[in-house]
Amino acid sequence: MDALAARCHRPSTRWLAGCAIELDRATLARGGRIVLDAVSASICPGEFVGIFGPNGSGKTTLLRALLGLPPPLSGAVRVFGRPLRRGNRMIGYLPQQRAGLADLPIRGWDFVASAWQGERWGLPLIGRRGQQQVMQAIDRVEAQALADRRLSQLSGGEVQRLLLAQALLGRPRILLLDEPLISLDPHFQQAIVALVRRIQQTEEITVLFTAHDLNPLLGVMDRVLYLANHQAVIGTVDEVVTDEVLSRLYDMPIAVYRIKDRIAVFAGHGPVEAEAHRHDV
Repeated sequence: MDALAARCHRPSTRWLAGCAIELDRATLARGGRIVLDAVSASICPGEFVGIFGPNGSGKTTLLRALLGLPPPLSGAVRVFGRPLRRGNRMIGYLPQQRAGLADLPIRGWDFVASAWQGERWGLPLIGRRGQQQVMQAIDRVEAQALADRRLSQLSGGEVQRLLLAQALLGRPRILLLDEPLISLDPHFQQAIVALVRRIQQTEEITVLFTAHDLNPLLGVMDRVLYLANHQAVIGTVDEVVTDEVLSRLYDMPIAVYRIKDRIAVFAGHGPVEAEAHRHDV
């Protein structure tokens, strides 16, 4: 792994010393298949990192590993200098949206409250402290108008705001977002990206944001983590998203085209994002 993979980027001197997330020659597997092999990378507190790669490259597997589901086969993964553990309340997680959420016959407030403390689904008796936390999370995602509406009345972008509110319960220091833009139209994509960026900047939360297309995240990411061929490379967009770096990562010719404010990544068979809505889970 070259120097890009290990560098710890610090765009703000306000951030704490040390790394929020460290991968030290970590090997991760999913379903008995190795998806990342001896990968090393460091992410600093408060960074916004976009995670990209083709179908099966390990984007979701990496996020689940940070949750301790499952631990690495070899090497080490640390969160704020400590080994992985399940139920780490310093981490908030927004999984890939599941079909059928919009059909649940509950209000937005109850939907957010159902994830209180992240221990089980259902409508809990959460007490006054829990009620305050739920309202604070709803306020943070600017979803006050959705609290009393049923999920069946909401758009995909509005449901995504409530899912983000769930991930923010307990005020985590790391936010893992797995394809939050999928199936959203460009307007809602822009709104979600801008919202996550505001939260990340004002509260200095570390954000890992997986996506199939890097264009909606251009201008908000501090760095990109690109996964392919069991390997990874991390750096700024200008450092990583180049013909040379991606060709080496994919072990095949890759062409990167920049057209105005957009980037397109092509392999010999066509756009790398052609398998956009298929995932490694």
